[in-house]
Amino acid sequence: MNLKIVGFLLIMLFSKQLTAQDSTQWSRPIHKKNIFTLGLYKQPGLDSMVDFVDGIYRVFKINKIREQGEKPNKAIITFVPAIEYSLATNFAASVRASIILPKKSSLDNESSVFSELKYTQNKQVIFQFTTNRWFNHNNININSDWSYLKYPQLDFGLGGNSDLMLFDDLNYSYLKMHQSILKKIGHNFYFGPGLNIDYHSMITDTTTVNKPLIGFREYGLNTHSSSVGLLLNLLYDTRKSTANPVANGNYFKMTYRNNLTFLGSDVSWQSVSIDYRKYLPFPIGSKNILAFWTYDIFTFNGKPPYLDLPTTASDTYGNFGRGYIQGRFRGDKLVYFESEYRFGITENGFLGGVVFGNMQSLSEGQGTPIKTILPGYGIGMRIKLNKHSNTNISIDYGFGQGGSRGVFLNLGEVF
Repeated sequence: MNLKIVGFLLIMLFSKQLTAQDSTQWSRPIHKKNIFTLGLYKQPGLDSMVDFVDGIYRVFKINKIREQGEKPNKAIITFVPAIEYSLATNFAASVRASIILPKKSSLDNESSVFSELKYTQNKQVIFQFTTNRWFNHNNININSDWSYLKYPQLDFGLGGNSDLMLFDDLNYSYLKMHQSILKKIGHNFYFGPGLNIDYHSMITDTTTVNKPLIGFREYGLNTHSSSVGLLLNLLYDTRKSTANPVANGNYFKMTYRNNLTFLGSDVSWQSVSIDYRKYLPFPIGSKNILAFWTYDIFTFNGKPPYLDLPTTASDTYGNFGRGYIQGRFRGDKLVYFESEYRFGITENGFLGGVVFGNMQSLSEGQGTPIKTILPGYGIGMRIKLNKHSNTNISIDYGFGQGGSRGVFLNLGEVF
């Protein structure tokens, strides 16, 4: 469908009447002052970018113009309390916060902090704290991913041919502490060590009927598992922003992980993960972006604990595999590819849209080939929450095989 037609239909949802704008007076807005006409609102002057905060100012008649190019000398905090829904949690109450730290130089990369606290209808408790910090004019990168989960979860077994109606009802606690430090070794290239700790405890399976053919018990029933691995990381990153990467950016990270028993691992095993993202302007010269993402995990030389095997949405923010519930597919090796087209809907940048498609493929276990391509696809909307950090609220609806479908929410872009 022509994007102009999409934009027109959405505009009609936000307002019944379009009037002429007075480009010189703040006191004479082009629409009635309410949040639903914000999509058509445009600030006077050259800067037309509008976000949710501008909408709040407008509703309460605060006469202050916030320029997009204005760079605050303090941290930019985006705070979102919400009632949300997902396939894995059902309804949930959550609080998410994103912090963009001030830069000492315009050439410095953007340092960010993200945290989330969530309690769900399924009695899950989720806490996550992640950072991506840059120091000494981009010479040092330190990133953290710390999480705690109390997590009842449906698990559908190994491989790509599992059935949604056959599952284990697992319950466990999960402590995750991932930490890496990288040093610049070339232009946009970084290399350095890390330590990953994954500890699962109080693991139970209460299912007695309709169980998967090859699942948790068949793989090896344990009430706890521990994996402690040393890392070697190679990073190439040209992005200046992680919240909303712009066109012509590239990101590549390859990590080798060696889990050793003398560090506390139950068994010795190794893995290699590859994360590559590319952002292109499309059409050339426009602000629209065609983005590509591949996320691949290969385990070898050992038998990882069941809950440490690669699975759908096992990336840092649980984003890959839209169209399927988190943990829908699990295997010894996983290959994933996604493409997304991001386009503007309103001229002022408040509303945008995406269309996306993805595919994942897994091996059932050691020595088995990667097979069975599992596609997903969908559409979504972007709402500009903070124009200074260029942070969007992402609301997507995805479809997968076997009747799988659902809503997927994110603070910032999915990748």
